[in-house]
Amino acid sequence: MTKRRRNRYSPEAKVKILKRHLVDNVAVSDLCEEHNLNPTVFYRWMKEFFEYGASAFEREQSHLQRKAEKRIEALEEKLKKKNEVLSELMEEHIQLKKELGEL
Repeated sequence: MTKRRRNRYSPEAKVKILKRHLVDNVAVSDLCEEHNLNPTVFYRWMKEFFEYGASAFEREQSHLQRKAEKRIEALEEKLKKKNEVLSELMEEHIQLKKELGEL
């Protein structure tokens, strides 16, 4: 039995090979022979493709989520500063009332 040389395929190359099988109906055996792949590897790629395929569409969602998180952080920081300023003003107001004898 001939030992196969291990090839490294990029994610794009893997999808291209899977697409040839799924869309162009090329037989798995032909693809494996053409690309010097073990059929087990091919089927593992297919399993991963279907399990994690949804993540390809989550990129936009995660981008929007990060944008919303940044906005929330900015608003929280703004609210914190406003509360600090308000606190200082209240302290000064109370101090002034004490000095004027109103408290």
